[in-house]
Amino acid sequence: MDFETFEPAYEAVLADFGFDRAGDERARDVLADLSPKLSLAAFEGVLSGRDVAVVAPGPSLDADLDAVARVADDPDGAVLAVSSAAPVLREHDVAVDGYVTDLDAAPELAPALTREGVPSAVHAHGDNVPAVREVVPECDREHVLGTTQAAPRPDAGVVNVGGFTDGDRAAFLADHVGARSLSFPGWDLDDDAVDPMKARKLAWARRLLAWLERDRRARLGTDERFAVLDGHRDDVDLSFAEP
Repeated sequence: MDFETFEPAYEAVLADFGFDRAGDERARDVLADLSPKLSLAAFEGVLSGRDVAVVAPGPSLDADLDAVARVADDPDGAVLAVSSAAPVLREHDVAVDGYVTDLDAAPELAPALTREGVPSAVHAHGDNVPAVREVVPECDREHVLGTTQAAPRPDAGVVNVGGFTDGDRAAFLADHVGARSLSFPGWDLDDDAVDPMKARKLAWARRLLAWLERDRRARLGTDERFAVLDGHRDDVDLSFAEP
């Protein structure tokens, strides 16, 4: 998905949360100045044409580890780790093909994974500039793709392929580079133990995944349905995506 298509959703997120677009743009420019070197082609190389498990760090991850391991062991599978799901997977010797983070959790993982050659999408937004300044210089920037919620700067290694939270942004990234199918182990969109802000973000993740599911079905001509959305489709508001 390109930014022009995604922008109405971004504007709806800004309005809902009261976020500052200028703050996102400043964060994007800080990240750009740190010279991420990776292109989307690197993620295409590990995800395109594969059945991608977008693995989140929710309470259900432990129960889903065997399923993730099967994806990792399948030549047609790939594992895209979201935020602090990565250390859990590594502790259980599950190979990670790609990583998505805004550095809010387990920030030490980004330098470690990039030095191992794992393509890592590092996100900059208005609230994480100090982490971006501290962590990105420690990474092997040959393996860092910069992402933003604002207008992209592809000339400076910062892209926007859609998504808001780390998890749904990972799903949009996998879709953008040609994933054959998407699954969502470790996702708990109904987690009632989270604080109110996190609950609102999970609600947006649900809405954006529903949009992505609908878009993939129309664009790819498939009957793919994301199991993580079962029981939610009838009450998901997609008015932000209407013409």
